[in-house]
Formats: sequence, structure tokens, C-alpha cells
Amino acid sequence: MESFGTRLHRAITERGPLCVGIDPHPGLLAQWGLPDDVQGLDRFSRTVVEALGDRVAVVKPQSAFFERFGSRGVAILESTIRQLRDAGSLVLLDVKRGDIGSTVSAYAAAYLDPSSPVYVDAVTASPYLGVGSLAPMFELAAEHGGGVFVLALTSNPEGAAVQRAVTADGRTVAQTVIDEISQLNRGASPLGSFGLVVGATIGDTGHDLSGVGGPLLAPGLGAQGAGAADLRTVFGSSLASVLPSYSREVLSAGPDVAALRAAADRVLVDCRAVLPAR
Repeated sequence: MESFGTRLHRAITERGPLCVGIDPHPGLLAQWGLPDDVQGLDRFSRTVVEALGDRVAVVKPQSAFFERFGSRGVAILESTIRQLRDAGSLVLLDVKRGDIGSTVSAYAAAYLDPSSPVYVDAVTASPYLGVGSLAPMFELAAEHGGGVFVLALTSNPEGAAVQRAVTADGRTVAQTVIDEISQLNRGASPLGSFGLVVGATIGDTGHDLSGVGGPLLAPGLGAQGAGAADLRTVFGSSLASVLPSYSREVLSAGPDVAALRAAADRVLVDCRAVLPAR
């Protein structure tokens, strides 16, 4: 199987550098005129797939908004994943999992083993039990052509207390995460399969992202406050590796399918104006 990095590079080349989230939170369901129940969740998700599944490079369902409805919500998540894959989008499941030993191995099997009903192309993961604790995820991803995006420098203000804390060797916690992921991508071409999550709202990071070799997921664009032009400040010379991620900025255009497509096209134009051609 091709590596995730290779498939992502091709998807971005063919469809453009854009990730769109599926975040069916109660306020957005209400804005769409949908009930805050499994029927509303299903209608919302199907509409997003219809609008964007065959034109956006990466779609990122937020697992929590499905899990809150229990088994019926998870069944809709499984269906949404299948529909997106059938439409040709890469699926990045936003779960931010992290643990140790057999538990993190189970998380890896849940999302990165092709035999799983919630098998996806890539997941988000939390490194705060140590990047090494995520090894089962990295290993299974490498075996089956999957990807892992690890939290590094996030947009929430609380994150800085941990991420910018200085370790014994003088590096910040975030820089140690960046450096370890860089090692995993060494020698990968055209793009590594292990990425980082770096918020688009944080300004100049003060960190060295130049050697990562994998994708840099940039959430926080649009309704969360950052614009495409802010990517220059955050990522500097690493712009070529950035995967911009929008959610509410696009989703708030629904439920009209044409309006959702127009919103996605608009933000893609903004991103292409900033990012190097790929």
C-alpha cells in the first residue's frame, strides 16, 4: 500500500491544499434547522459528504460530536467514513487519542487497522504521555499506509503551559515533539506520513519546523480567528508542508450544497494565494 504521505501529496496536488472538518455541534445543527439528535446528525453528515466528498482533499470528522449520541452516533460516523472514502476524500479522524501499552495499541487497531469499522486514513494523537508512547500507532500506520498527526503547538491558550514548558536540555516540550516526529519522517518522499498539529492563530511560533518532513495541519482558520495570510507568520519557510483546516467557516454556509461548495472554493482560493504551488 502507498504511504499516507504519498496519498496526501497526490490529493493536495489534485484537489488543492484544504482540509474541512465535520463538526456537528448543537449550535450548527440548529443553524441548519436540524434537530439535535441522531437524525439531525445523519442529515448533516450526509449533506457535507454530498457537497465536499468528491472535491476536498481531506475531510476531518470530529469524533466527539458523533460519540455523544452513543452507539447510534458511532454508527453514523462509520457510515460517514465509508461515504467519504467512496467519494475519494482522505479521512482524518479527529480523536486526539493518547495512552500507553495495550491501550494505545487498541486505539491504533481501532482507527488504523483496515479490518476496523472505523478505519481511516489518519488520526490526531496526543503526545503528553511521551511521543514514544504512541509507537503502536506509528507502527500500525506505517504497516497499513496510514498517518498520525501529533499535537505540537495548539491554538487554545491553556496549551502553552505544557507545550512551551522548557525541558532539561533547553528545548520546549513542543520542540521535543517536533524533533521526534521529524525523525520518523526521515528519508520519506514526497511527504512523510507523520504530521503535526500547529494552530493557525498562534503567531510566530518561535520553534523550528523546518525539518519535520511531514504535513503540518493548521486548524483555527476562519471562525476561530485566523486567516490564510496568517499562515505566513506561523509557518514561515515551512509553508509548503501546511494543510489548512477550516470547519465553521465552511459549514456555516449549509445546508445548501451549492453554498457549501462555494464556501470551500472560496477558502481554497485564499489558501492557494498564500501557499507555494504543489
